[in-house]
Amino acid sequence: MKKNINYLCVHSGQLRDDKYGGATAPLYLSTAYDYRNPGTNLYPRYMNTPNQVALGEKMAALENTEAGLILASGMAAISAVFMSFLKTGDHIILQRAIYGGTAHFAAAEFKNTGIEFTMVERINEENLQKALRPNTKMIYVETPSNPLLELVDLEVVSAFAKANKLKSVIDNTFASPVNQTPADFGIDIIIHSATKYLGGHSDITAGTVSGSKQDIDRVWNTAKNYGGSISDQTAWMLDRSIKTLGLRVKKQSKNAKKLAKFLELHPLIRKVNYPGLPSHPDYEIATNQMKGYGGMLSFELKSSVKTDKFLEALNLIQPALSLAGVESTILAPSLTSHSLLTPEQRAEQGISDDLLRLSVGIEEVDLLINDIEQAMEKSTK
Repeated sequence: MKKNINYLCVHSGQLRDDKYGGATAPLYLSTAYDYRNPGTNLYPRYMNTPNQVALGEKMAALENTEAGLILASGMAAISAVFMSFLKTGDHIILQRAIYGGTAHFAAAEFKNTGIEFTMVERINEENLQKALRPNTKMIYVETPSNPLLELVDLEVVSAFAKANKLKSVIDNTFASPVNQTPADFGIDIIIHSATKYLGGHSDITAGTVSGSKQDIDRVWNTAKNYGGSISDQTAWMLDRSIKTLGLRVKKQSKNAKKLAKFLELHPLIRKVNYPGLPSHPDYEIATNQMKGYGGMLSFELKSSVKTDKFLEALNLIQPALSLAGVESTILAPSLTSHSLLTPEQRAEQGISDDLLRLSVGIEEVDLLINDIEQAMEKSTK
């Protein structure tokens, strides 16, 4: 019998309570373990304590990979992968439409370490071939992208990487394992900001890396030197949260699709970015490689609506940083996720000051629509 997503969320990588038979995983808070027997050299910074290891196994099951590693944040995961496989003189191809923190890391840290990089506006075989250099070692993508929900064809990326002996890496945060499993398309390493959908309750910070055992061992050897380990308390909370991941994300995806259709027809909306709309330029790609279209969308209000007033007038949808909680939140990427980029860099990516990113929660969708409607009425010039 094939194990579905809810089975994997609840039962994979489950740390058993062998002493008392409790239904939930025990929490081991110790930072000091007996070292005298083989396999018992446990140390929190080595990311090998019982709760950390079990959670890594759960992520591997969800992403259909051999192994998984849990770190302290999404950026801890991203930086550990970069520094594990790249060295001075190497070159990496980066999708231009990536998380602002990742782009900032590339601009700041790659320069300091002598790693070369090329930003590609649109990921396809032709553009990848143009960006390829003799010293290229990795291709890094994010799909759907933040905040414009652009899609990358993972089969194209995987085939190109394999043909040129590159390591392929994806930030799979926006899709989550519920809606997209990149390993099934041949992607080598999958990264998540577990602060988002995996955590899902806006109360923890974490990151994950999944891939082959060989690749994860290599990331582990680097990551333990940078100190980006997660506490066992947070690991336990993340494990608890992932148990409802399938239920949460499916509801959020359903809500987001209904909201996107509503917004697309609204006379005060200039543009809606959501891969589940047939009007989206990457709709076919999304349909081919995603199991659901996700709970994220972005849109631009027409000039007759004052963006600041619109945000202030919202009652249910909360203006807040981060995303993917059970509650609906909204923000302006130019002031938050992409604030580290220059105005010119944001303009190149199509991120205007009036762009709003909406993280759709699990509330009843009619309530969300009503909240948007009343906010528009109050903020129209």
